[in-house]
Amino acid sequence: MTTFPTARNVRTTPEGLLWEPSERWVRGRKGDVTVVDSRHPVLVWEPDVPVPLYAFPRADVREDLLRPAKNPRTGSHTGSQIFYDLEVDGETVENAAWTFPAADLAGHIAFAWFRRWGTGLDHWYEEEEEIFVHPRDPHKRVDAMPSSRHVRVEVDGTVVADTHRPVLLFETGLPTRYYIPREDVRLDLLEATDHHSQCPYKGTAEYWSTGGHANIVWSYPDPLPAVGVIKGMLAFYNEAVDITVDGERQERPVTFFTGTVK
Repeated sequence: MTTFPTARNVRTTPEGLLWEPSERWVRGRKGDVTVVDSRHPVLVWEPDVPVPLYAFPRADVREDLLRPAKNPRTGSHTGSQIFYDLEVDGETVENAAWTFPAADLAGHIAFAWFRRWGTGLDHWYEEEEEIFVHPRDPHKRVDAMPSSRHVRVEVDGTVVADTHRPVLLFETGLPTRYYIPREDVRLDLLEATDHHSQCPYKGTAEYWSTGGHANIVWSYPDPLPAVGVIKGMLAFYNEAVDITVDGERQERPVTFFTGTVK
């Protein structure tokens, strides 16, 4: 029997939320305590927020650990929510959980992720793999592809990298990122910083500054398996440097990062 892919199963609420059921087994922990354990999570996209979050049926949540919030964080999510504080092992985490007003999501509770908001549950798992920052969007692709294109990177007119063996990383909604072998980068022009970031698709990145521009170069020393080919390679923010590919100067894209990297 031939099967065909179905249309995106996303529903819209009157409040402007998008949501769809997920078939992934998801767990959330605070320290060593499992607070959420669900085989029926729901992905929720809030208006003007490009990444999703999870909401869970109440039956899959340790509600005995939740208390009505003493200082509700009003206006931080779509609609009029009910917020909860989380009490685990004598520690109280304020506004760690909330509900959405949408009738479609009645009976579901969402949680803050520590590595995204700086508070909330600190470890999350999809099946047996730990995930970071936010759930992976099932409608987003991240493809890392080795190439023989000629890529040159200039910072304020100085050539900092020149290679014929880049890896091009195509990520939905972002410009192409060019990962360059360290041997083809002027490492003497880079200064390591203590900045790090985490990505649910790639892993934990370390950063460098160059030419007076802070944290515009990064690398994944231990990337997630799906993009393992970029291990140890260096990438530059297209928004802050000049990149020439096969002799063609690329326009600097305008993205979320434009205002944060200079």
